[in-house]
Amino acid sequence: MSNYRLSRRAAGLMLGAAAVSPAIGLRPARAQTLDKFSYQTNWRAQAEHGGFYQALATGLYKEAGLDVEVRQGGPQLDVNAMLLAGRADLVETDAFRVFNFARDNVPGLAIAAMFQKDLRAILSHPGVGNDSLAALKGKPILIGAAGRTSFWQWLKARYGYTDEQVRPYTFNLAPFLADKQISQQGFVTSEPFAIRQAGVDPVIHLLADNGFVNYPSISICLPKTATERKDVVQRFVDASVKGWKSYLTGDPAPANALIKRDNPDMTDDKIAYAIKVMRDAGVVGGGDAASLGIGALNAQRWNDFYKDMVDCGALPGGWDVAKLMTPEFVNKKVAMI
Repeated sequence: MSNYRLSRRAAGLMLGAAAVSPAIGLRPARAQTLDKFSYQTNWRAQAEHGGFYQALATGLYKEAGLDVEVRQGGPQLDVNAMLLAGRADLVETDAFRVFNFARDNVPGLAIAAMFQKDLRAILSHPGVGNDSLAALKGKPILIGAAGRTSFWQWLKARYGYTDEQVRPYTFNLAPFLADKQISQQGFVTSEPFAIRQAGVDPVIHLLADNGFVNYPSISICLPKTATERKDVVQRFVDASVKGWKSYLTGDPAPANALIKRDNPDMTDDKIAYAIKVMRDAGVVGGGDAASLGIGALNAQRWNDFYKDMVDCGALPGGWDVAKLMTPEFVNKKVAMI
């Protein structure tokens, strides 16, 4: 029998209660009022947003008393501007971009890090550079404009790379596939999948496994939101980390259906590949999340990464970046993998 079908006894009790309610003044129960909350992702819907979609699809947000809208981003969307304009309660960005809030003296507060590892990697053909980042010194590498101002500066300082190595990366795989001596940037959850479909099994140099400790999926809100809607923010974070655990250790189908609805270009095989990579690499459940729970934030790591960026010349020194993050909403072992 369906769980939603009433037994005769339960139906009789309900009918009896309804019959006497006018005499004893009973009122129909009111529906729960849900707190509205919006989350803006940094890119089009994909497995890398799976935990949020899973919390939405499986009712975790609703159970937490929330009416959540998960909005997908895109290439022309400035999520930081949306946050500052009050068009989203919480947005997804990375630590490097959050640091710039200190430069501009604008309000922003990092409250959760759903990814403990940056997904960026340098991809090479087998045998190029003896399969190590250090050995790629002096060899051509395709790097996008944004990457040249951030992780490329770190690679130059750490491995002695020079700007003469850089070739423009336009998110087209053709140049890489055509030249076995060239390497390129990419996200470990996406580009390797497409490259393998083209017949090449790339060597993947994950920057996070080589000392690049950026938090790549930071949830930030306005300090005012964290203070005035503290309970709502906490409920959103708790439901989201539970969503991530469900997505990576349970059945991801509910979230995947919403992801494909929002982004029809996302296919089952692409999603499955990204999920496997996130599981195997400990992207969500590794690092501090292994002992503190999904979403963990580490103040020492935060400050150390800023120092790394200053030391390599990617950012100026003297910024008060400590004020831009708080572990208040995480590190509570709410969900662990």
